[in-house]
Amino acid sequence: MLPQHRWFWVLILVAAGGAGLLYNVVFAQGASPAAGFVYGFCIGTAALAFDRGLILAGLQSRIRRLPASLYVPAAELSYVLMIVAGNALGGVVVWALGLTGDHLGEAVRTTPRVLAYALAVSAFLVFVIRMRDLIGGEVFVNFLIGRYHRPVEEERIFLFLDVVGSTAFAETHGDLRAQEYLGAVFATLAEPVRRFQGSTDDYIGDMAMITWPMERGLKDARCVSCLFAVRDRIEAEAEAWKTRFGTVPRLRAALHGGSVVTAEVGVDRHKIAYFGDAVNVTSRIEALCRPLGVDMLISQALLDRLPPLPAGISVRPLGSHTLRGRDQQLAVATLERSGDAAAAMVEKAVAADPPSAARPRAAVAR
Repeated sequence: MLPQHRWFWVLILVAAGGAGLLYNVVFAQGASPAAGFVYGFCIGTAALAFDRGLILAGLQSRIRRLPASLYVPAAELSYVLMIVAGNALGGVVVWALGLTGDHLGEAVRTTPRVLAYALAVSAFLVFVIRMRDLIGGEVFVNFLIGRYHRPVEEERIFLFLDVVGSTAFAETHGDLRAQEYLGAVFATLAEPVRRFQGSTDDYIGDMAMITWPMERGLKDARCVSCLFAVRDRIEAEAEAWKTRFGTVPRLRAALHGGSVVTAEVGVDRHKIAYFGDAVNVTSRIEALCRPLGVDMLISQALLDRLPPLPAGISVRPLGSHTLRGRDQQLAVATLERSGDAAAAMVEKAVAADPPSAARPRAAVAR
């Protein structure tokens, strides 16, 4: 599944097609510009599908585990193969549509000049995609359009997910192994967060901060559905986690929302940051999970604004509590799901994304 902002991926493919059109205009005078667009679009599709793990995901995950000295040539060879395959597909389409006078064998052939040009274009587009991955899709878009160049007051929902026991894991297995464990946990969050249109905006130690604009997060109770989808996915892959790490991750979660000021900060290194009581309150609510003996808490203020919760999820109020650094008490509740509903959701997660011992290994951050 490609992440949200699908228009971004459409633009990437259009850019690839445009590069193919430009190639025909510059290097193949007399050739159909439409044929160049088809070639570029097909090559871009093949490269993008491989880069996003939509095809040959197993090969891609094995390449990423190679040492640096082997990773670069293996990755380059993989993209060469994708370019050759995409060019062949483009040749078939161009030949079938009558956009070229060449015979089929010539139409699908990849010349050295085509390969060099396609590699250069692919390198640029992959660089843009990697930058997007590095800082997050929504943050990347906001940087591009300059949305937060000036501070903006807005309402957002915050979901803090803290990995329980990560310090003990590090003491037992060492820091490198602990980082690998946290990387796999954080990678597991990606698909549910994308599916429910959230944005993973920051990682703070062993905690992930996920946010939604208020209206988007409230719709269909996406923020709540995302939380349970993350838990379901981890539970569905429990055996794979035990095989690889000897333990199944456990998360503590806090959900809250409110008004914040969002701004682009920094000079040498830019970042979109949130300022306001809502962020601090979410952190304090997460810290309240342990003394209350629960793994997830939601503020009553956010709960009151949510539409009906997904089927099978119930609310258990836990009263009002004084949070550290605040004089006023805050009412909180925990979210629970019946055993039958939980089993059904885990089965659904397994059917949609079958667990395997290799999956968490493939999911480690790129």
